[in-house]
Amino acid sequence: MPVFKKYPFYLRATVILLGLILCSYALANLRGILIPFSFALFLAILLNPLVDRLMAWKVPKVLSITLALIAGIVVIAGIWYFLATQMMHFTDQLPLLRKKFGELLAKLQATLTKDFNVPMAKQNQYLGEAEASIKPLVGQLLGTVAGTLTTATLLPVYTFLLLYYKTLLVNFIYEIFAEENANEVATVLRQVKGAIQSYMVGLLLEGLIVASLNTLALVLLGVPYAVLLGVLGALLNVLPFIGGLLAIFLPLLVATITKDGFGTQVGIIISYIVIQFTDNHFLIPYIVSSKVKINALISILVVLLGGAVWGISGMFLSIPFIGILKIIFDRIDELKPWGKLLGDEIPTRLPGRRRISLKRKTVKQSGAG
Repeated sequence: MPVFKKYPFYLRATVILLGLILCSYALANLRGILIPFSFALFLAILLNPLVDRLMAWKVPKVLSITLALIAGIVVIAGIWYFLATQMMHFTDQLPLLRKKFGELLAKLQATLTKDFNVPMAKQNQYLGEAEASIKPLVGQLLGTVAGTLTTATLLPVYTFLLLYYKTLLVNFIYEIFAEENANEVATVLRQVKGAIQSYMVGLLLEGLIVASLNTLALVLLGVPYAVLLGVLGALLNVLPFIGGLLAIFLPLLVATITKDGFGTQVGIIISYIVIQFTDNHFLIPYIVSSKVKINALISILVVLLGGAVWGISGMFLSIPFIGILKIIFDRIDELKPWGKLLGDEIPTRLPGRRRISLKRKTVKQSGAG
């Protein structure tokens, strides 16, 4: 039995809670350093197989890391350039979209006044309150965009150094454990490394497939800016439940402003429901792997906590991080209960239920004798 379990539960719970509070405080105050480092860590994990392959071909270590990093930067820059050009086309149409949205809003307000007896002054008050609540979100988004410049500067530096000092970091992990546990540590590290790489590659492939399906559906329905909305929907899909709702809301809003009737909106809802069903029942289990699937309760809590600590970046980073933690927990005996807590496998019975039923059966038999 571990020594920590010998202490009373209230003392253990207090120590754990205090540790979580201190950790959250440190994460919030060091976000400017840790956010780009976190993105660099994931990028280094994705690029590590390419670096190993180049080094196996007798390419020098520094040159291998540099070539892999250039390839990664080109891909990321290509995606950003594509999204930026699509966003520029979208912003060119903003005056027309704003005009149509104003017309629809005026018709909606007239309907509410006429059919539901909601005074115009009350509606304007609600609109003002909604606008006031949206402004902080816009400011947070602008802050995230400004922070992206810092991330773009530090990302290649962090990634290069993580790949260059990979052996040093791994040896450090070996040395902090006892020598007799070296074989077990090596096994856990090897399993975690392979699982994390497959998990990250799986997330990337899943995002590409979802973006393609979203774009195809919107193109067939004739929704403007289908490519931009499809890619944004795939990015938002990383956020459980919240992201899915936002991914549907954006094309619905564009379709409502740009098209007459409601046929397109119904088609969007049906298409996105089918895509979400395909993603949840086929893409995630077979591409991302069901062994890293996180249950809905933990997913929502982690996304909200990530948003509270690191803003929008934290919301996107929280799910991959919790997936990595589950991979580690599942491969260490002392932490397996935490891995089960994060997972989506629900036990079929409570612990001790069988022992209770057996004890009752014994009592009945003794009474019958």
